[in-house]
Amino acid sequence: MTNKDTKYTEEDLRSMSNEELAELGTELDDVTVAYRKERFPLDNDPEEKRASFSVGVWLTIGILAGLAFLGVYLFWPWQYQMKGDENFWYHTLYTPLLGVTAGLSVLSLGFAIIQYVKRIIPEEISVQRRHDGPSDEVDRRTLTALLNDSWKTSTLGRRKTLQGLLGGAGVLAGLVVIAPLGGAIKNPWKVRHELDYSGDGTLWTSGWTMHDKGVKLYLARDTGTIAEEHSDSVGSGYTTQGVTRLVRVRPEDLAAGGMETVFPLAEDHVNDGDRYDPQADVYEEHMHSIHGNRNAVMLIRLRHQDAEKAIERQGQEDFHHGDYYAFSKICTHIGCPTSLYEQQTNRILCPCHQSQFDALQYGKPVFGPAARALPQLPITVDDEGFLVAQGNFIEPVGPAFWERES
Repeated sequence: MTNKDTKYTEEDLRSMSNEELAELGTELDDVTVAYRKERFPLDNDPEEKRASFSVGVWLTIGILAGLAFLGVYLFWPWQYQMKGDENFWYHTLYTPLLGVTAGLSVLSLGFAIIQYVKRIIPEEISVQRRHDGPSDEVDRRTLTALLNDSWKTSTLGRRKTLQGLLGGAGVLAGLVVIAPLGGAIKNPWKVRHELDYSGDGTLWTSGWTMHDKGVKLYLARDTGTIAEEHSDSVGSGYTTQGVTRLVRVRPEDLAAGGMETVFPLAEDHVNDGDRYDPQADVYEEHMHSIHGNRNAVMLIRLRHQDAEKAIERQGQEDFHHGDYYAFSKICTHIGCPTSLYEQQTNRILCPCHQSQFDALQYGKPVFGPAARALPQLPITVDDEGFLVAQGNFIEPVGPAFWERES
């Protein structure tokens, strides 16, 4: 039994073996080893080989699942496909495969660690008395010895195959978590493609920005129409020919106090009313407009007595058309959809974090965490009586960032 009150010199500590230092550290830490039993007291125990093999199998599964995840993430066709398209089933499998391979990679690594602790590391029950104060040199040296002793008694140091598998599984499990973050890191100033319904890749553009390029944009509602099944002599299938997802909106389509979610619709992609063509196929363009993450706009028709009390924002006095106002549906807090409109109070509500905006005060925030007004889209009515964009948003849509001035 070592005397805890003994003062050990540097030479005394240097002369001790790792086992002696580990024993000393245990005593100095007021740790009592109540029970300890080696898993495999005999060399070449068949049970040891079975336990090691079981751990290796789980680590191998983790490595293969991690490699499969990276393969799916990097090479599987992820682009959106509609029902009836050639690669539709590949598209529907993309997200499930990511989930299955990611989960299997992390879970397999966890199962391997549990198996190793339960079947290979020696059984031990220790009790420690807590104490205050910083550690001295003896404590630091003995702690290192205890860590070395733990490494030795775990037997992992002599299991080179398991070391390699554990390292590989750990690295791949980390990549499973880290790799998807790469898709979220983008240069906000980089123009990535020609301007379309999704903007051009920069944060301040959207489908409405096409107005700046001379494109006439209608305010269009989503009808929810899907591809239609058809049959002919060749067989049956789905087609979007003649299917219209977005239709133009007239002022009379909204009742006083009503709200409608609308999206930009370029004149070349109109296929409704007297311009309907059963041979036209504009469904894909309509879906791109709906899926544009900054395109959704709340078209609100204020009750006339309320509209007369509306306070216009400086420089935006002519953005509305009569009682009709159009505000971005993307909350300026963190980008949730402000999908609720309460006509009695004329407040626009965001259900995510309860931000509220006053439709009678240019979408000004009056409650909740949002600090900026909802951007207002300038609108008017064309010669045919349809609501159209009179211009683009004059400020970036969505949450605040460093270029935003409002």
